[in-house]
Amino acid sequence: MTAEPTEPTPGTTPREASGAEFRTTRWTQVSRAKADSPEGRRALAELCDAYYEPVATFLRCELREGDAARELAHTFFANVLAGGAITHASQERGRFRSYLLGAVKHFLSHHREAERRLKRGGGAKDISLNDTDAGEARSVADASVLSPDAAFDRQWALTVVARALEALRVECAAEGRAGFFEQVKPWLTGDSARGDQAALAARCGMNANALKVAVHRLKRRFRQLLKAEVAGTLDDPALVEAEMRDLFAALGS
Repeated sequence: MTAEPTEPTPGTTPREASGAEFRTTRWTQVSRAKADSPEGRRALAELCDAYYEPVATFLRCELREGDAARELAHTFFANVLAGGAITHASQERGRFRSYLLGAVKHFLSHHREAERRLKRGGGAKDISLNDTDAGEARSVADASVLSPDAAFDRQWALTVVARALEALRVECAAEGRAGFFEQVKPWLTGDSARGDQAALAARCGMNANALKVAVHRLKRRFRQLLKAEVAGTLDDPALVEAEMRDLFAALGS
C-alpha cells in the first residue's frame, strides 16, 4: 500500500525553486563553457545535449528532411563544441533561447552559402557561429504547419517542461516516491483521462481527497521547478513571467 505523499520539507529538496538561484546556475554554466578546460568542455557538452532538439526541429522545418536536419544539427553542435561560438553568449543578450536560435540561423545561412559556392566551383567558406545578428533564415514552411521559428519555440518549450519534469522525478525518487510520481505524471502533464482518478487512488491505497491534495502539491512543485528552469535561461528575473507566457503559448501552437 502506498503511503500518502508528503510535501517536500523546505530546505531539504535537491534543488530549490528560487528563480534567481537557477538563473545564476544556468549562466554560470555558460560562463564555465567558455573556458578551455575539462570543466568548461563538460559544461558546453551539457548545454549542447540539453538544447539539441530545438535546433534539430528548426533545421527539420527548414530542410524538410529529417536525416539531413539531424546531420546538420550534429555539425552545428560540433562547431559549438569545438569552441569559440559560446563566447558571445552572455547574460547581456537576454534570452538564451533567442541567442541559440540566432546562432543556428547564422549557421544555416553560411551552410547554404557554402553549398552555393561549391555549386559554382568556388571554395567553401568557414562557418562562424559568433554573429547571431544575421537576418531571418529562409523559411520553406507552408501555411499548414508551424514556421521554423515557431517549431523551434515549441520544441524549446517541450524541452524546458521535460527538464522541469525530470527535476521533479529526481526529487520524488530521493524521497522514495518514484513509483507514485510515475503514477500521477499524466495529471501533471495534462495527459490523464477523465474518470481515472478514483482508480488511481485505489491503486495507491489512498482515498480520493488525499490523492487530490498530493497531486495538487506536486503540480505546485512542478510549476516552481518550471519557473526555475525558465529563469535559468534569462538575464533578468523580470522577464520570467513573460517567458512563461511565451512558453505556454508555444505549447498551445
